[in-house]
Amino acid sequence: MQRTQFGDMACSIARTLDVIGEPWSPLILRDVYVGISRFEQIQQDLGISRKVLTERLKWLVTAGILERKEYSSRPPRHEYVLTTKGAELCDLLMVMVRWGDRWLAGEAGPPVLYRHHACGEISHVEPRCSVCGEPMHATDIDVLPGPGFA
Repeated sequence: MQRTQFGDMACSIARTLDVIGEPWSPLILRDVYVGISRFEQIQQDLGISRKVLTERLKWLVTAGILERKEYSSRPPRHEYVLTTKGAELCDLLMVMVRWGDRWLAGEAGPPVLYRHHACGEISHVEPRCSVCGEPMHATDIDVLPGPGFA
């Protein structure tokens, strides 16, 4: 069965899913974001097979989300770091965290908390309009055709 090529669709959501829509990819990004950056560490943390992790890391590097950097030459060893593109993708993960904390955390509460560097307070991500700064939710916007609409 041929996999649908989401990256070819004229839709930003589909194109993003083409990069991180496979379930392991956001979890790998999360690990690298929090400092788990070496192959063995990621494999151990996620319990993922070597084959699948190798494929996912290769894909994320090819997509420009992660960069493979050598940290030892004898023997050759590499770690993975977020590119600027990858760091911005982590912003999307923060929105997913907010939703998951609100709707899926249960009585135990969120598994981790996030402290904002600027104010030092525990907080969550809230989308805001880039023009006026007001909170921006799906019910607050109209979707219009853009210049890349096909």
